[in-house]
Amino acid sequence: MSLPERFNAASHFVDRNVSEGRGDRVAIECGDERVTYAEVLDRSSRFGSALRHELGVRIEERVLLLLVDTPAFAYAFWGAIRIGAVPVPVSTLWRPSDYEYVLNDSRARVLVVSAELVDDILHIPRAQLPFLEHIIVVGEPPSGTRSFERLVQAGATGIDVAATKRDDMALWLYSSGSTGRPKGCVHLHHDMVVCAEHYAVGVLGMTSADRCFSVAKLFFAYGLGNALYMPFSVGATSILWPSAPAPADVFATIEKHRPTLFFSVPTGYARLLAHHRRSGEFDLSSVRLAISAGEALPVALLERFRQRFGVEILDGIGSTETLHMFISNRPGLVRPGSSGQLIAGYDARVLDESRRPVPTGTLGDLYVKGDSICAAYWNRHEQTKDTIEGHWIRTGDKFSQDADGYFWYGGRSDDMLKVGGQWVSPVEVESALIHHPAVLDCAVVGREDRDQLVKPCAVVVVRDGVAQSPELAVELQEFVRARLSDYKCPRWVEFLPALPKTATGKIQRFKVRDLVAGLR
Repeated sequence: MSLPERFNAASHFVDRNVSEGRGDRVAIECGDERVTYAEVLDRSSRFGSALRHELGVRIEERVLLLLVDTPAFAYAFWGAIRIGAVPVPVSTLWRPSDYEYVLNDSRARVLVVSAELVDDILHIPRAQLPFLEHIIVVGEPPSGTRSFERLVQAGATGIDVAATKRDDMALWLYSSGSTGRPKGCVHLHHDMVVCAEHYAVGVLGMTSADRCFSVAKLFFAYGLGNALYMPFSVGATSILWPSAPAPADVFATIEKHRPTLFFSVPTGYARLLAHHRRSGEFDLSSVRLAISAGEALPVALLERFRQRFGVEILDGIGSTETLHMFISNRPGLVRPGSSGQLIAGYDARVLDESRRPVPTGTLGDLYVKGDSICAAYWNRHEQTKDTIEGHWIRTGDKFSQDADGYFWYGGRSDDMLKVGGQWVSPVEVESALIHHPAVLDCAVVGREDRDQLVKPCAVVVVRDGVAQSPELAVELQEFVRARLSDYKCPRWVEFLPALPKTATGKIQRFKVRDLVAGLR
C-alpha cells in the first residue's frame, strides 16, 4: 500500500473523517450515548494535549489502557497515538499479578483505567511498579489517582499530530497467553491501515453506512479492528457494550442498535444459540453479515445459526501478531468448516517439518506474509527470531489447503497428536463431538496410556439438564467412531463444568491437559 513516509494513524482514522465532511456522523453509540467524529477528534486531541503537556509523555513512551468498552477507550487510544505515544490495551479479565507483569514489561509511565477495575491496580504495592508514575481513572478517581474527564476538559484543542512515520511504533498488543506468558507485539502506524483496507473494505465491503457491533472486546486484536479502527477507516458507526456479553444483553443490543455487521467468536455463537425467550424469536434482520474468529467455527454452529436467524457467518483466522485477519471466507462463498481463502495483501505457505511445501490437502505448518505483521515481540529477541523469519511469520497453526485455495484448520502445531504414527487434529474430533445433542463445549488433548503412548482424551461440558455418566461417555465415543477413523476416537471422555479459556475465547489447552492429568 502506498502511504507517505510521514504518517500518523490518528490523523488517518480520526482527523480525515472530519476533514472529508463526516464530522457530524455518529462514530460511537454506547447505550444512550452518541458521539460524533468531530467529538472524537476534540476529546482525543484534548487528552493527547494533557498527556504531552501536563504529564510529560514523550514520543514512543507507552500508555497502558485497562478500559472497558466505552468512548473513553477511543479518546485515550487515539489521543496517545496522536502525540506519538504508544497505547497498550490490555485485558480487563486479568488478575493483579498479570497487570504488574505488563506494567513492568512495557515500562508504561501512565495507566488509564476504568473505575470499576482500578482496585486491581491499587492492590499492587507501588514499590513493585517502578516505572508507573500516573494512574488516570475513567470515572470517580480514588485518592492518589487523577481524573480522566478533568484531564480531557483541561487539555488544549487542535493539538498537532506528532511527526511520526509510517514505520514508527503505534500500538502494542499482548498475545492472548494461550500457550504461556503474554508477549508484547509491536505494531506500526501503517498496520491498521493495511488490515482495514484489505479486510474491512476488501472482504466485508464495509462502508460509512455500516454499523459494527463486536462481542469481542476492544482490548484484543480482533475486537480492536472490529469496533474501532475498521469502522473509523470508512466513517461507519461502532456500537459498544461495556459489560460482559451475556446472551440476553447481546440480543438486546442488536435489537436496539440494529448493527449491520456482527462480530463474535464460536463460543459466543454457541451461547446465543442456547438462549431463547418465551415469546417470539430475536430480531437479527439488520445484520447483513456475521463474522467469527478466535478459533475454528464448527460446521454445526454455522448451520444452526443460519437456519435459526437467516444470517451467514464468515469464519476466518487472524492473530495478535498479524493484527487482524489474513484468511477468511467471503460473502456468498462460504465453505463450511474452512477458514476461507487468502485475503488480498497476504501470502501463505503450508510447509512440512523440513520447510518444504506439502501436497494439496495435506496438513502442515502455516506461514504467512503480509505488511501488518508485528515488527517484533518486545524484549523477546529469541522468540522473535523463532517466529518471524524475514517477511514471513510462523503462525504455530496446522493447516491444509484444498485445490480451490480454501484453508482448513487442523489445530495448533503444539496441540497436534501423533497417534499410532498418524497425526490427529484435536479440532477435527471436537467438531465431531459438538454435533452430539448432549455436548455444549469440548476440548480434545493428549493423555498417555499405561505404555506412555499418547492417545486422545475428550473433555466435555454437557448441556443443562444432561446427566454425566459412564454410559454417556461410551455413547460419545461411539458417536465419534461413527464419523471419524477409529484411531481418532477419544480413548477417554472426562466431564468438567467449564473449560478454561483466554479472554478471546480460545481454549487454554495447556490448562486442560493439567486438569486431565489431575483427574487420574
